[in-house]
Amino acid sequence: MAVAEETLAANVLRGDVRAIARAITTVENDAPEAAALLSALFPHAGKAVVIGVTGPPGAGKSTLVDRMTAHLRKAGKTVGIVAVDPTSPYTGGAILGDRIRMQAHATDEGVFIRSMATRGHLGGLAAATGRVLTVLQAAGKDVILVETVGVGQDEVEIVGAADVSVVVLVPGLGDEVQALKAGIMEIADVFVVNKADREGVDRVVAEIESMLSLAPAVDGERPAIVQTVAANDQGVAELLSAVDDFRGRAERTGVLARKRRAHLKQEFEDTLQERLMRVVRRRVLGPDEVERTVDRLEARAVDPFAAADAVIERMKI
Repeated sequence: MAVAEETLAANVLRGDVRAIARAITTVENDAPEAAALLSALFPHAGKAVVIGVTGPPGAGKSTLVDRMTAHLRKAGKTVGIVAVDPTSPYTGGAILGDRIRMQAHATDEGVFIRSMATRGHLGGLAAATGRVLTVLQAAGKDVILVETVGVGQDEVEIVGAADVSVVVLVPGLGDEVQALKAGIMEIADVFVVNKADREGVDRVVAEIESMLSLAPAVDGERPAIVQTVAANDQGVAELLSAVDDFRGRAERTGVLARKRRAHLKQEFEDTLQERLMRVVRRRVLGPDEVERTVDRLEARAVDPFAAADAVIERMKI
């Protein structure tokens, strides 16, 4: 490893804010030095509690994360926040709405906030989220909150990154709760009904309970349902207590260990796929050949399977 990467890694391990920001930019952009940097940081990761906060747009996820952060800081915990924002159609970067809503923590050295763009990646997270979590964990953050982009039913990828998945709903969704149950409703470790001062909160809670009654309980326990009014800081302490309760049970039953192992497997497979594609493009396919292959696909002269097999054959695999 070059001296520059060694210095950067050492500064990240010390918790230096500028070093953390630079390291995240390095791994997010997959810069040439990213692999060496992650290799240095990876042995120091894996200790933080990662809490995923997901749910449909307008559920108040950012406000909830902001209030959770305030409570965690009062408890003496250091916090990392990864807020995945929609990609700007003009710059390709994150719109940064979440960071704007969390300005109260901007001067707190115990809180590091990073907005990330999805860059077209589906599933509610950015492609580099796992690497960013490695950086924040190596930097010594006690708790990392990951807020997904808020796109609805496809928002399920958070379960592959978080120790605890929190699904946020609000009164007024009506039958949308039923529509969501095939996606994000099934990944919740804790449910939050936010904006619980609105009319219809009891109906939302009843619908969640009805849905849970039809599904088998995991290790004999069903997800907790917590009512909050995040804007007024109501119910946030109870939410964090429910998260702690779930994590404690998950540790005792081995669920947490299995989750973390699955996270590592997924990260390995994603990285392998990315590296293999890079090798294919470098050794086998040039830009012109990719376009010529697409031309043949468009003309129905070859199918995607045959085209892929031809590339693999040329790699002598």
